[in-house]
Amino acid sequence: MHISEFKPDQLIVVAPEGLTAEFERLTAKFFLDFKVVTGGSTRQKSVAAGMNEVTSDFVLVHDAARAFTPKEVFDRVKGALEWADCVVPTIKLSDTVKQVNDHWVDKTVDRNQLRLVQTPQGFRVSTLRDGLARATSDFTDEAGLLESIGVPTATVDGHEHGFKVTTPSDLERARAIFADVRSGIGVDAHQFSDAGTLMLGCLEWPAYPLLSGHSDGDAVAHAIVDALLAAASLGDIGSNFGTDRPEYQGASGELFLREALGLLSDAGFEPANVSVQVVADEPKIGPRRLEIEQHLSQIIGAPVSVLATTTDGLGFLADSRGIAAVATSLVRMRG
Repeated sequence: MHISEFKPDQLIVVAPEGLTAEFERLTAKFFLDFKVVTGGSTRQKSVAAGMNEVTSDFVLVHDAARAFTPKEVFDRVKGALEWADCVVPTIKLSDTVKQVNDHWVDKTVDRNQLRLVQTPQGFRVSTLRDGLARATSDFTDEAGLLESIGVPTATVDGHEHGFKVTTPSDLERARAIFADVRSGIGVDAHQFSDAGTLMLGCLEWPAYPLLSGHSDGDAVAHAIVDALLAAASLGDIGSNFGTDRPEYQGASGELFLREALGLLSDAGFEPANVSVQVVADEPKIGPRRLEIEQHLSQIIGAPVSVLATTTDGLGFLADSRGIAAVATSLVRMRG
């Protein structure tokens, strides 16, 4: 599932002890409204910690290790909660299954009656809370806990991409499935004008004038647009949104980004990562770095990292006459 498609009513991230701040930093790249809590020594204790913060009637519990689960699996689980209190996605087994005892086969098990369980697992919140309160032993998943107290579990179709990434071979499998990744580079520079308000990273900077240009002069957004288009071999900002296009006169950097994302989508690509380096004496990026990263990540639907440097006294950027930006991007073919 693409990160831009994930829009929960409430997002609770359960982090290992000591890593709460890091999980908050990472989650903030994609979401504005979320809460990170510290988990416990077992999965069951971690889920209980997260459930203490849930305010909705239904909840989906998902393993972060299943990083490639498609959106349709989430949709199927959510839909089944209209008629079931406990729902799990499953896939069929393709291998023959043997029941063994001390290296000898007792019998061959009918695999048609067996399923591999994935996540997200969906629950009515009151039912799961009741199960957690009544638990007398530890279970490997929440559905198993509810089954132990008599709550029936419904199943929906899972997906082969919902596997857990826990071993080196799992990483190799993930790379093999999502290997079509391409990179691009974009560069843009503008000098300051004498009027208006600076737009940089799709944010206003009231203390500085607008950058000169056919549009709003947002060097960060323009560099990212070029990097995204270059990665997908779709030309550049000039060939797609050039000065010969009057409809883009004064257009915002956010508009260019969304138009570029549309071109990527039409070509079968989606952004995977963006990094942009701002080169300027002014403004100072550090105080607003996280804000820029969050805002651009929301627009692009992928992680965006923002860095800043100066030219150490060289060139037109040294005396605060303008701003330059260099961006790199990774895009991948949609699965």
